[in-house]
Amino acid sequence: MKEFIKVLKRFIPPYRRNLTLGITFNILCSIFGGVAMVLMIPVLDILFESANEVTEMMAWEFSQDAIKNNLYYYVTVVKYEYGVMVVMPFVGALMLIATLFKVGFAYLGSHQMIAIRNGVVKDIRTQIFAKLMALPLAFYSDERKGDVMSRATGDVVEVEVSIMSSIDMMFKNPIQIIVSVGFMLAISVKLTLFVFVMLPIAGWIIGKTGKSLKQKSRLTQSKMGDLLGIIEESLGGLRIIKAFNAENRMRTRFDGETESYRQHMNRLQRRYVLAHPLSEFLGTVVMVVLVWFGAFLISEPDATLKGTVFLAYIGIFYQIIQPAKSFSTAFFNIQKGLAAMERIDKILLADNKILEQDGAKHVSSFNKHIEYKNVSFAYNEHKVLKDVSLEIEKGKMVALVGQSGSGKTTFVDLLPRFHDIQEGSIAIDGTDIRDMKVHDLRGLMGNVNQEAILFNDTFFNNIAFGVEDATIEQVEQAAKVANAHDFISATDDGYQSMVGDRGGKLSGGQRQRISIARAVLKNPDILILDEATSALDTESEKLVQEALENLMSSRTSVVIAHRLSTVRNADLICVFSEGEIVEKGSHDELVKKGGTYSKLHELQVR
Repeated sequence: MKEFIKVLKRFIPPYRRNLTLGITFNILCSIFGGVAMVLMIPVLDILFESANEVTEMMAWEFSQDAIKNNLYYYVTVVKYEYGVMVVMPFVGALMLIATLFKVGFAYLGSHQMIAIRNGVVKDIRTQIFAKLMALPLAFYSDERKGDVMSRATGDVVEVEVSIMSSIDMMFKNPIQIIVSVGFMLAISVKLTLFVFVMLPIAGWIIGKTGKSLKQKSRLTQSKMGDLLGIIEESLGGLRIIKAFNAENRMRTRFDGETESYRQHMNRLQRRYVLAHPLSEFLGTVVMVVLVWFGAFLISEPDATLKGTVFLAYIGIFYQIIQPAKSFSTAFFNIQKGLAAMERIDKILLADNKILEQDGAKHVSSFNKHIEYKNVSFAYNEHKVLKDVSLEIEKGKMVALVGQSGSGKTTFVDLLPRFHDIQEGSIAIDGTDIRDMKVHDLRGLMGNVNQEAILFNDTFFNNIAFGVEDATIEQVEQAAKVANAHDFISATDDGYQSMVGDRGGKLSGGQRQRISIARAVLKNPDILILDEATSALDTESEKLVQEALENLMSSRTSVVIAHRLSTVRNADLICVFSEGEIVEKGSHDELVKKGGTYSKLHELQVR
């Protein structure tokens, strides 16, 4: 339960008012529930034991004797004035009033708990998404996408169903049990002490049974992450699966995972469904033993416990049986939910290494140069950049060429802090990028990646992505520069047409041109192009290349290219090999040098 309390401490504070009201209403509900049962005692006494008739009232005060005496007095008066048959409706009316208050306060208490439950679930979802957006790219390289999706969706639902739905029971039922026990103590201390001995034994048995439930639930939720991972991979690679006739292979793999998930769910749910029958059986055991012990106390020669009082006691005790059973069910639910919460915390509590320094500087413009100084970087143990130094002057076009895996993409990813530098430094206008506001730093840059990333939205919103208050005229102008205006205008709804999931309604070249238009509209000081024209056909490539050259003429550009023809006009070409810059110079200089670049050039012009 310590873990459950920790979860509540994290998420309940914004709902203190609802919690306070809920607890208050539940206390009042329990009090009126006990009062309704206590009202039965004078009725039973006077109906079956005339010796308990009371003919004189006492002064009203908040004491057991005064309240009991005066209740007996009113019942005695009604009995003699109107007859025995009127006593029951009289006391019954009092019981109805008490019950009305009981159920009314029960509703008000649940009303407040609903606000807490749904509010906390909403907060968890919001925090997860915010953290997913804030975590660095390195986090996702170490995690399976399907498992991340499982935590952000299925595990949140599990927390909602298991923990949040149990909040009402966890706050209402203990209150009802405590208040009922108070009434029981007032009636018979011996019987209540006997109950205190029996209930902990039953609770220990239930707790022992549910101990392994959290571990089984955690394993089952992990299996669901595996399933989602296979589905995500299969949908993303559907073209390859069909091209290689691998449908049966993927089905076999998926069937194996679903069978494993089925087996784990069987074990989990069989343990879970044991909660209700076990708690019901143990409750019945306690009731039987209690009745036996109560009969023993009544039969004693000097017994202080009367049969009528014992019946009312049983009625009050019966009111805590259902809360106790529900409490045990909630305990099982919480064990499942805590396992899901642990998986969610792998996201919420993940270390975000891309942090701003205290007093980070606001940056609004780029004026002089970018300087990489002795930069090294490694993914785990694999070093991809080794003591790289480079100065990029404002307004210059710098091209990065070399074999795949030589460190070019990592080199440019360090500039907007997609990853953080491990050794060395990167400075813009003499200021280390780690001393700048991350939002401001990235605001200086525009990216066009080798894989065009579009969202399932309209052309307009994809191009205006990240640019507040963009007008249709500005979007159209950016699309024209990127050679995208014509095919957008040819669609049924023009710029309001949907592009489909990941731009699935468009060709590869069209997707790339929308991506380029997005960068054009942002109008950044620094432009990063990672194989921006690789997906274009020959005609589109020529038009877009001209547009990009016009665009790059007024800003600093860092271009990654495998086709050397696209960067021959660069001010500086850097040749990467195994994480190092092995050559630098213009196209003509590097060709004349006869080194690595010259060999790459010869291979492409043959």
